[in-house]
Amino acid sequence: MSSVAARSRTKVGMVEVPGGKVWYKIVGVAAKGNPLLTLHGGPGVPHDYLEPLEDLSADRPVVFYDQLGCGNSDKPNDTSLWTVDRFVQELAILRESLKLGRVHLLGHSWGSMLAVEYFLATKPRGICSMVLSGPAMSASRWASDVRKCVSRLPKNAQEAIHDGEAAGSFDGPGYQAAMNEFYKRHLCRLDPWPECLTRAFQKLAQPVYVHMNGPSEFTCTGTLKDFERVDQLKQIDVPVLFTAGQYDEASPNTTRYYQSMLPGAEVRVFKGASHVHHIEKRKEFMRVVGDFLARSDSKMI
Repeated sequence: MSSVAARSRTKVGMVEVPGGKVWYKIVGVAAKGNPLLTLHGGPGVPHDYLEPLEDLSADRPVVFYDQLGCGNSDKPNDTSLWTVDRFVQELAILRESLKLGRVHLLGHSWGSMLAVEYFLATKPRGICSMVLSGPAMSASRWASDVRKCVSRLPKNAQEAIHDGEAAGSFDGPGYQAAMNEFYKRHLCRLDPWPECLTRAFQKLAQPVYVHMNGPSEFTCTGTLKDFERVDQLKQIDVPVLFTAGQYDEASPNTTRYYQSMLPGAEVRVFKGASHVHHIEKRKEFMRVVGDFLARSDSKMI
């Protein structure tokens, strides 16, 4: 079967998890390599913006899913469900249901946190490698990095952020404009934004995002604000690739620090790009990640 034919084959379905059902899609069902399971960010930003990763499906199945509460999955109105532990359990059930024995994990942003927590908490077998993209292994370092980004915004944007945080009001036009300025510098530097990213943000699940993260990328008041896993990275015993953009809110310096804490891990910083560097530098990203996955597969033989 040709790579084009393999890529064209897809499978879509739902899996029962605690709290409801989650939607998944597998692209390249007939491809021969070990599958790549993708974990989207947010929390609450659905898989849509990760769709460029379909480029990798000529060589291996690429699995997308929307975590409970967003996208095509069920959206229960129950904040007790929005915990790291429940999302870890959800991931484990999804993997078992789809019979993903040997599998690579690619987690972006919050998805990188979920991937690492899943590995540390469950000690899963069969993980070929992990790609941690725009990683957030330390909430305190994330907060420090985004504050540095805010300090480089225009003065009126900085003042709007300060005023909004002081008043606990984040819906005003000034704060929203400042947030958009931050996004176009540090989340996606393409103008206009690509359709898949715009679509993902239009479907952002605010209840999940606000509960776990906070009102914005730079006002982190949610339950993830105390997430710290740097000291545990050394427990990861599979190949790991960290990626970041030059202007990423997950800063290159912090990403290199994470890599230094995990012996043997690799790191790649994409020049001119920001948080969604898999979109901004699509061809380069797919080449780098595709090579890493292939090398990791060879180590599993």
